[in-house]
Amino acid sequence: MSILALLSGAARAAMPAVGQPAPAFQSVDQDGRPIALADFKGHPVVLYFYPKDETPGCTTEACSFRDGYTAIQATGAVILGVSADTAASHKTFAAKFHLPFRLVADPDRRIIDAYGVRMPILGWAKRTTFLIDASGVIRKVFVGVNPAGHAQEVLTALKGLSS
Repeated sequence: MSILALLSGAARAAMPAVGQPAPAFQSVDQDGRPIALADFKGHPVVLYFYPKDETPGCTTEACSFRDGYTAIQATGAVILGVSADTAASHKTFAAKFHLPFRLVADPDRRIIDAYGVRMPILGWAKRTTFLIDASGVIRKVFVGVNPAGHAQEVLTALKGLSS
């Protein structure tokens, strides 16, 4: 692959749209346990992508989801955070900030690319959230989210799914 293709993002998939099936994935979480999107069939999934563990915006967003976890979980939804960090990095991040949800390691960026959220040059994930319904279909995409209030925004959208 040429450097131009890498920089332009030409080799990556387009972001899946609302109404499309969510791209399947398999990886490991912060504890090294296998995790796949298919594991959550029958439950809504909040799949949020973030650039990097322990950076200010990403910490704010993760703590927002932590603080809203009980309310989000009450809708039947599962929260999964994805970044290009390793399982070991995720483990440290989750422990430090008492994150009650699973973080998905994607150091080879297969998941990030499947969802079309890779930043050019750095290769980190763009701050993007996919709300996936219980049957695996994308129902809402949040792009360029505000990390501080995002959990509440997601909770409102989840409540709209069940009505």
